[in-house]
Amino acid sequence: MNVRIKFLGGAKTVTGSRHLLEVDNFKILIDCGLFQGLKELRLKNWEEFPLDVNSIDAILITHAHIDHTGYLPRLVRQGYAGPIYCTRPTEDLMQIMLMDSAKLQEEETAFARKKGYSKHENPQPLYNTRDVENVLPLIRSFDFMEKVSLNDQITIQFFNASHILGASMIEMVLKGNNQEKRILFSGDIGRKEDILLYPPDEFKYTDILVIESTYGDRDNPQGDHLAQLANVINRALDRGGCLLIPAFAVGRTQMLLYYMKLLSESGRIPDVPVFFDSPMAFSVTELYLKYHSYHKLDESNLHLNNGSAFDFKNLHYKRSQEDSIGINDVYTRAIIVSSSGMCTGGRIMHHLFHRLQRPNDTLLFIGYQAEGTRGRRILEGEETIKIFGLDVPVKCHIEKLEGFSAHADKTEMIEWLDNFQDSPKHVFIVHGEEKSAVNFGSYISEKYGWNVQVPGYMESYELFKGI
Repeated sequence: MNVRIKFLGGAKTVTGSRHLLEVDNFKILIDCGLFQGLKELRLKNWEEFPLDVNSIDAILITHAHIDHTGYLPRLVRQGYAGPIYCTRPTEDLMQIMLMDSAKLQEEETAFARKKGYSKHENPQPLYNTRDVENVLPLIRSFDFMEKVSLNDQITIQFFNASHILGASMIEMVLKGNNQEKRILFSGDIGRKEDILLYPPDEFKYTDILVIESTYGDRDNPQGDHLAQLANVINRALDRGGCLLIPAFAVGRTQMLLYYMKLLSESGRIPDVPVFFDSPMAFSVTELYLKYHSYHKLDESNLHLNNGSAFDFKNLHYKRSQEDSIGINDVYTRAIIVSSSGMCTGGRIMHHLFHRLQRPNDTLLFIGYQAEGTRGRRILEGEETIKIFGLDVPVKCHIEKLEGFSAHADKTEMIEWLDNFQDSPKHVFIVHGEEKSAVNFGSYISEKYGWNVQVPGYMESYELFKGI
C-alpha cells in the first residue's frame, strides 16, 4: 500500500480547507471548503478543480463551517456523486449552511445585476439552491466513535473536536499487507473550557498528524470574559447609540446569547432591546435540543422560551427580511446580533451599511477575522468599506474581544499535543495564515523534536510506501 497527501486548500491560509489523500488508487478528499477573504483566494473557487472530480472515491467532512464545506455544491455540479461522510449534527448543519450560502449568492447576484455594480455583464452565483439539493442525498452521517469502513483497508472514526456542534477530528486506520498505520486530521480544535461544548478528545498515538494553526502563534487573552463583554456593552450603550455584533451563526451566536442571558438576568447590563437577526442561527439553535448529548446544556433548558438557555427578557427574534430592515430605524440603546461573523455576506451587510456611518454606534468583533475579509479590513483601520457597490465611511466605534474565539489558542493546542506519548512520523501544519502556521510549526519542532512541515498550496508528500 502506497499513501500520498496533497494540499488543495487550507495551506498557509485559514480558508478553503481541502486535503487529498491517495491510498493506492483510492482517493479521499478531507473537507471541501470555500475560499474566502483575499481576492486571489476567492478566485480559486471559480477555477477548474485541480483533479477529475469523478476520480474522488469519498469525501470526509470535519465540521459544517463554509470554509470546510462550502465547495461541495460546486463539486457535485461538476459531477461528483460519491458518498460524503460526517457526524449527525454536521449533516443537519450542512443542510442549513449550504442552503443559506446558495440563497445569499442568488440574492447578491440578483441585486448586483439590478444595481449594475458587478464587473460582469450577467453575474452568476458560484452555485445555487438546486446544486445544494443535489449534495444532500450523498451525505452519510454517524455518531462520534462509530467505526465506518470506506473499503476493506480503510476505516475511519469521528472524535469530538469541540469547535462547534458536531465538529470532529477524523482518525483513519490503514490496514496494509504488513502494517497498520493511523492518520489523524484535527479539523478545527475548540476551546478546552468552552461554556457549551465538551473539551476536545485526546490522543496518545498517531503516525501522521494534520493539525490546524488558526491561533498557532498567540494565546487568547485571559480574564473574566463575561465582565469584558459587560464592559463593552455598557460603554456602547452609554454613548447613546446601538451595539452591532457580527457573529458566526453556528457556535458563537449561541454562546453569545447564553452570555447575554447571564448578564441580563444578573442586572450587569441594562434592559434594552436585543435583536437576534439571523434566521440561519435560529435554525442552528434549535439543533441544540435535537443533539443534547453533544453539549453540556441540560435538555430541559433548551426549548426556545423565557426559560431557555438562549432566550431572555427583551430578546427579539427577527425572522422576516422586513423585520430585519426595520432595525435600521433604531438609533439608540439597542443591541443587534447578526451574521455572517466575518462580514462577508448575509443580513449583517445592511446593518453595516447603516451603522458604520453613525458616530454613536459601536461595532464589536468576537470571532476570528480572516485576511482580506471586511471584518479584518475594518479592524485594520480602513476608513471606507465597500458595501453594495458603494464606499461606506467608517465613523462608528470599533471594539474587539479575543476571548470568544471558537478556536483553541497556542497554549491549549500545546496542551492537547502533550497527550501524545509517541512521535508522529510527520506533522503537517494547515489552516492558519502563513506567519501563524510557520511559528506554530517551529515551536512544535523545537519542543518535541517532531518532523514538521508547513505545506503550500498544491504541495504533495509521500506518507507511506509498501506498507
